[in-house]
Amino acid sequence: MLPFVRPSLFLVTMVAWLWLPLPRALAQQPADAPRVHELRFDWTRDSIISGSAAVLWISSEALFKGDLAPAHCRWCDRAPDGTDRLNRLDRWGRGLAGSTESSRERAGTWSNIIGFGVLPAGVIGMQLAVGRASDSPHRYFAQDTAIILESALLATLANQTVKFIAGRERPFVHVLPEDQKGLTEQPSDNNLSFYSGHTSLAFSLVVSAGTVAALRGYDHQAWIWAVGLPVATSVGLLRMGADKHYLTDVATGAVLGAAFGVAVPLLLHGRTDGGAPASASRPSSSGVRATPMVSARMAGFSGTF
Repeated sequence: MLPFVRPSLFLVTMVAWLWLPLPRALAQQPADAPRVHELRFDWTRDSIISGSAAVLWISSEALFKGDLAPAHCRWCDRAPDGTDRLNRLDRWGRGLAGSTESSRERAGTWSNIIGFGVLPAGVIGMQLAVGRASDSPHRYFAQDTAIILESALLATLANQTVKFIAGRERPFVHVLPEDQKGLTEQPSDNNLSFYSGHTSLAFSLVVSAGTVAALRGYDHQAWIWAVGLPVATSVGLLRMGADKHYLTDVATGAVLGAAFGVAVPLLLHGRTDGGAPASASRPSSSGVRATPMVSARMAGFSGTF
């Protein structure tokens, strides 16, 4: 794992970040909550999109990975004479990898627990909480969850496609002698470093949830960004700590995952009333607009990257 974080403390901290601030924040809900916006949504269309992406990804991973994954690296970071050509940024980033095999294994385990368990559950839970705080109809929660999953599945399918095409050698394989590279635990996974699927999934979940909350006009939507983005970043750092990805793999995963998280809700699920997510404001008791403009929040998010 990362040398400066103990796994148990890390997980406890992440869970606390996800849940502890919510009760106090939601208890401050004003009586005159803003109107929640209807979004474009079609269960048939969106089920077909999500289902197709899921089938393609699962089949490529479970059935055809051995045939689709490159047996030899196409992006090897080595010259023909064997000289190491790893760029300086990725060489520096490898310093985050643990110094022992056990520490790298722990980082890989915790990246799976947080990336595939804690983070998805936390994102869906926060989406439910902020929706209820804004008196959102129950059917909106089901739609919100479907949109978030649709974004994640499309991001994951795109990641899988790029991995098979790029064929970048993973960091821990890069340092092995040639006669040992075929002896790894999963040889078909040796050359799927670019770009990080864990990181792409994490950012697509968080950013999609935040974008949907902004489109709806939910109160307390800032919690999704404030809590989710650091946790998503931690997933990428853990993948580097596990020596499974370079810094450029993780950074690319974050950018493209976030891009899907923004694009899918905006392009496929915009507001039916035609309004832009720029004025989820509500009148106060004095009739003055009191809620900050969502566009400011979105602008603040764009500066995060």
